[in-house]
Amino acid sequence: MAVNPLYTNLGPATRFLAERFQHIPVTERSQMISMAKGIPNLINLGRGDPDLSTPPHIIAAAKKAMDEGKTHYTDWAGIPELREAIAAKLRKENGLDVDPSEVLVTVGGQEAVFLLMFSLINPGDEVIVPEPRYTPYDTAIQVAGGKMVPLITRPENEFQIIPREVEKLITPRTRALLVISPNNPTGAVMPKERLEELAEIAIRHDLIVISDEIYEKLTYDGFKHWSIGSFPGMKERTFTVNGFSKAYSMTGWRVGYVAGPREVIAAMIQLKYAVSICTSSISQEAALAAITGPQDCVIETARIYNERRLAVMQRLDQLGIPYVVPRGAFYIFPDIRKFGLTSFDFCRFILEKAQVLLFPGTAFGEAGEGFVRISLLAPVEQIHQAFDRIEKALSVL
Repeated sequence: MAVNPLYTNLGPATRFLAERFQHIPVTERSQMISMAKGIPNLINLGRGDPDLSTPPHIIAAAKKAMDEGKTHYTDWAGIPELREAIAAKLRKENGLDVDPSEVLVTVGGQEAVFLLMFSLINPGDEVIVPEPRYTPYDTAIQVAGGKMVPLITRPENEFQIIPREVEKLITPRTRALLVISPNNPTGAVMPKERLEELAEIAIRHDLIVISDEIYEKLTYDGFKHWSIGSFPGMKERTFTVNGFSKAYSMTGWRVGYVAGPREVIAAMIQLKYAVSICTSSISQEAALAAITGPQDCVIETARIYNERRLAVMQRLDQLGIPYVVPRGAFYIFPDIRKFGLTSFDFCRFILEKAQVLLFPGTAFGEAGEGFVRISLLAPVEQIHQAFDRIEKALSVL
């Protein structure tokens, strides 16, 4: 059995690793981060962690909770007030008919995805996942015993999921379809009419739909986010994953949630207890303040990211580097094939020659070859400084 090179230098105890871990690849994302360590004057345009600070009223709520002694285990599924607030938000903003008993508060959105895969996927089940994609989905599917089936999205279709392409991939083993909108890394936002077509396919083939909506509040150019679970016939089969990390700049607080059919959520609560008992009591109080407090901070966050998006697009235009205009999230996925380098080699070149960290498109699946991901998580002035360096480095190519 081939051993993952990540583990080859860890000594004889490597043989004790379960087989499922032997085949999890070392990510190009982690390789680039490792290569960037120690580089002086590095400008990081690869990160997915917002550079903006958590709004003050959210931090104040956490401090208040600590002062009041709210430092113990909570209900496994989350504090009742937060579950109620999430359900109310989903009803009002997303058109989802959700009761608090159908909400599970998790340690970030990633725990929600893991709990879903272990709760819903049997060994050998297939999960259709759009690609380019955030690859930790793969790990969750794999360790649950499932098989990830990539659904290639293309720049000529603005990296959107094409429903007829989904239907071509469905087999008797297909169990679930993953929908990510707005998308990481492409910034694609699914329009209502295509989501309606996907809903019809899911109903016709009796598929589970896992809808990752973590970037829902970050959309641009008048594009609107739609929740596929709000369409007729979708409540019983849709699991909506969301959280507080991106819109409220709360990545380190680790609060996410999943909403879905009550019977499954009840079973997931038992698994949640075995994994982490409950989400941090202090973080839950902060999340409650985020979702029930003033939302002007979210509007301002989206404004800042849009300003940065326009700056990156301007510089890419000046360099003649093509890209699909991102309609959501905080990433741009430009096409660098004209430079004749692989995505990884291009990023390594830019890292070494310009001291700018980008992520290769292949860190998001094989379909990302020829592309790189640029994050909008640096001030506009720093973005321009980074592109001045990139332009100088590219002049030799």
